[in-house]
Amino acid sequence: MPTALAIAAHPDDIEFCMAGTLLRMAGCGWEIHYCNLSSGNLGSATIPGTRLATIRRRESQAAARALGAVWHPPIARDLEIFYNDDLLRRVAALVRRVQPRVILTHSPQDYMEDHMNTSRLAVTAAFARGMPNYRTRPAVRHHSGDVTVYHALPHGLHDGLGQRIEAGFYVETTEVHARKRTALACHTSQKEWLDHSQGMDSYLVAMDTFSAEVGSLSGRFVHAEGWRRHSHLGFCGPTDDPIREVLEPGETVRLHPATDAQKQAPARRAPKRSAPCT
Repeated sequence: MPTALAIAAHPDDIEFCMAGTLLRMAGCGWEIHYCNLSSGNLGSATIPGTRLATIRRRESQAAARALGAVWHPPIARDLEIFYNDDLLRRVAALVRRVQPRVILTHSPQDYMEDHMNTSRLAVTAAFARGMPNYRTRPAVRHHSGDVTVYHALPHGLHDGLGQRIEAGFYVETTEVHARKRTALACHTSQKEWLDHSQGMDSYLVAMDTFSAEVGSLSGRFVHAEGWRRHSHLGFCGPTDDPIREVLEPGETVRLHPATDAQKQAPARRAPKRSAPCT
């Protein structure tokens, strides 16, 4: 069974911008994995960090169950996701254990450093998957399978300098939006925090609005998630594009003007399925 691994920074990041695509892939027979690098320990104005990390661990486990995903524990704390040796070896160990065919992660250009550093860690960990002399922590044997890395759109659709980030293609998530919302609702500790820290009227409404905005950008879908494919060099074949291969191109994926690393090379079609994705 092919595997997709979402690597995000904080509990609830996957639900905001990646969960719909994970659900679509699960509907096509893929095993899906869920990992937030941080414990979420700073996400409250009233709950102490150690207690909050425990709460958010339970919330993210519940969210992963709602998505039907395999949950992996965090390895860092909020604002301490750095591109350093220790975290890289730990993320590389995760990638080697899961052996994903697809990795979903943050945009390299984002409004928050934790997101951008998570993106860098995910990319380098994937690059090091087949290097026998690179020791992970804990030690996990290298493997040589192909992996394709995709970057999500940042919340707000702009980087930290206000530059617009455009998707290379869009995945329709309308049919799975309710499940995506259910998973996000598991993060109950975040309603008060996001209202307080970021002025969001409701974290559920904020996700609905963002999803609908991306859907509008697709020119076709009510709800969608946008993606850019990372360069194939060191990762996979030059035309490998598993998301577009697995999903129905005319119905669920729409290309945007060339923005991803492959310059919109034609997708290699997967073998014809005996039944449609659900």
